[in-house]
Amino acid sequence: MQLIKKWPLYIVLLLASFYMQFAQAELTIEITEGVQSAHKIAIVPFSVPDTEKMPVNVRDIIQADLVGSGQFSALDTGSMLSKPTQADQVNYRHWAVTGQDYLVIAEIKKEQALYKIHLDLFDVVKKQQLSVVNVSVEAGSLRMAAHHLSDAIYQKIIGVEGLFSTRIAYVTSSLKANKKMQYDLYVADYDGGNAVSIAQSQEPIMSPAWSPNGQHLAYVSFENKVSEIFVQTLATGKRKSVAKHKGINGSPAWAPNGKQLAITLSKSGNSDIYILTLANLSLRQLTHSWAIDTEAAWSPDGQSILFTSNRGRRPQLYLMPSDGHGEAERITFVGDYNARGSFSADGQKIVMVQGGKGNYRIALLDRTTENTTILTQGKSDESPSFAPNGQAVIYARRKAGKEILALVSTDGIRKQDIKNTLGSVREPAWAAKVQ
Repeated sequence: MQLIKKWPLYIVLLLASFYMQFAQAELTIEITEGVQSAHKIAIVPFSVPDTEKMPVNVRDIIQADLVGSGQFSALDTGSMLSKPTQADQVNYRHWAVTGQDYLVIAEIKKEQALYKIHLDLFDVVKKQQLSVVNVSVEAGSLRMAAHHLSDAIYQKIIGVEGLFSTRIAYVTSSLKANKKMQYDLYVADYDGGNAVSIAQSQEPIMSPAWSPNGQHLAYVSFENKVSEIFVQTLATGKRKSVAKHKGINGSPAWAPNGKQLAITLSKSGNSDIYILTLANLSLRQLTHSWAIDTEAAWSPDGQSILFTSNRGRRPQLYLMPSDGHGEAERITFVGDYNARGSFSADGQKIVMVQGGKGNYRIALLDRTTENTTILTQGKSDESPSFAPNGQAVIYARRKAGKEILALVSTDGIRKQDIKNTLGSVREPAWAAKVQ
């Protein structure tokens, strides 16, 4: 869906968008640009009991994670001169000959209901063992265990926390046999695996937002023919309506303490930012402007609220104290249109949608240098959300006439499409790591 170019229609989008046909998707990551072979790594087929049929292929998941990051290239199994499964079987010369930088081996054993994984990581160039990781999980947690192992390898080699054990939320819709639309809110692993629909409706669902602990999702639903904000607990599926006022109820954003939401309401006739306390559903109006104020986001320390406003005639990002004691300060000046801003985990960067000359792209504002960098080159890129480690951004873009999700590194070098097979997906939101 192309971003709305005129601001009055922007609020129409907030109220009644998503009436379009895009289908539930199976997601897979495909590198499109950037460094793909910075580190050469060999991941030997893991040792598993001969009689044991593994529920998932842990080795293949780890390899897909690392290669999909754009930071690694993996040696083909057929090119391996040996296939050790224990540390004392490693011959460094075999891996040096094939030009490898790193080697991963592992054994998986099953003891009663638990799978026990022992993984070794080696530096081929230095001829030394870098780390040993042991994991014990039940069958249903093997996929997430593989992602955690990928994170351990990534952090040891790259020196940055991995993102493979994180989750995303996104919205799909499909046209059913009765010619009615069904909208689904999905929660999945970062790569689209383990996807579960947690909410369904024949009316639009939008603006999913993760709680800081990753246990709840806030979102907007039109299932009762008006915009309404719900908070849903993932473990139980229970949900609660927390805002159903006259007019707009939109754009929920969690406070870092997990006890409040910043939301957009127009119950007084104008679109303003309010702070909603979840314990008693009390409201405190934060902005008091004739303009359209929407899309709030909290700073990581909880002291400030970032939001989109057209008080300067065109949509730009503004920042003000979350306690309401202080004036809103405009912080974006590059581009005719800046909206949908959010902070990196360290608070030093802001990702946003920047528009100009009919194009809408993902941009990054460095608050230290005040420099703005354009990360993407699409014509209608939208809905950016930071990875927990601050190294990447997930967003929605158009490709070959349909909406897909995509990833871009915060330096703009590495780009990946999250391919889907059955249509289009939108409104991505990245959650914290699963503990």
